[in-house]
Amino acid sequence: MRKVIGIGETVLDIIFKNEQPIGAYPGGSAFNALISLGRCGVDATFIGEAGHDRVGEHIIRFLRENGVNADHVNVFADSKSPISLAFLDERNDAEYIFYKDHPHDQLDFVYPDIQPDDIVLFSSFYAVNPVIRPQIVGLLEYARAHGAIIYYDVNYRSSHRNEVMKITPNYLENLEYADIVRGSREDFDVLYKMRDPDKVYTAEVSFYCKKFICTQGADTVELRADQGLKRSYPVPPTSTVSTVGAGDNFNAGFIYGLLKYGITRNDLAQGLTPEQWDKVVACGMEFSADCCKSLFNYVSKEFGEQIKAQR
Repeated sequence: MRKVIGIGETVLDIIFKNEQPIGAYPGGSAFNALISLGRCGVDATFIGEAGHDRVGEHIIRFLRENGVNADHVNVFADSKSPISLAFLDERNDAEYIFYKDHPHDQLDFVYPDIQPDDIVLFSSFYAVNPVIRPQIVGLLEYARAHGAIIYYDVNYRSSHRNEVMKITPNYLENLEYADIVRGSREDFDVLYKMRDPDKVYTAEVSFYCKKFICTQGADTVELRADQGLKRSYPVPPTSTVSTVGAGDNFNAGFIYGLLKYGITRNDLAQGLTPEQWDKVVACGMEFSADCCKSLFNYVSKEFGEQIKAQR
């Protein structure tokens, strides 16, 4: 069975509505995607850090309870779990405040088993953080050498807007490593002061990576790929409770689609057909829609059971 390996931060997401906390859930961009994949029966491994505290213990236990291998999660003495505050507006879209001491990030892990056509997911500030850059590059080099598909979710938040210049070399290097790049309209507004997917792809991304997905909240999902392929996917109307995990679960569903439809790294290199893109993007939208129906950052357990029953 092909495996999915995700590397990233862990946080405790505290959700606010009308300035009052209404829930607190383990989170993190790659973390959320891996939880959803684990619930759907995918062989998933998470690499990252957790605080040496009650929250950290909960995060590791939560990974294992949802079928995700947590053997590569580091816990360092005196480390505290990061906190994210997500404030939902009237449309249930989230504005974030993060509390994390990035200069004291550490990362020390043994590479997990990676085989050809396994999928490696990396994302967020974690993917460009200068403090742990050697470890991130080491994993990406290892994954590439072993024939894995590398999926990069930009997920660059406005809280790091003042660090764009500093992280740009790492960001561009990530684009080069990636087989597929996904970002949101908000990410590219922060990075480039651009919100138009065509302009972002043509001017900033296509030189490094030809396969690009831009999500735009309730607006269309935009795909740009080899040979000038251009697709727009309307987002079906859905009753949204929270968008906190929407993008992370698009990643999970898209990756699930690569597995479900047997798409290999060689297939990606040769260029997918429009029909193949349609199928995997539909999976991404399906996972994202289910996540948005609750306050949780992941697909529901019931959704996971339905997906497992289809396999």
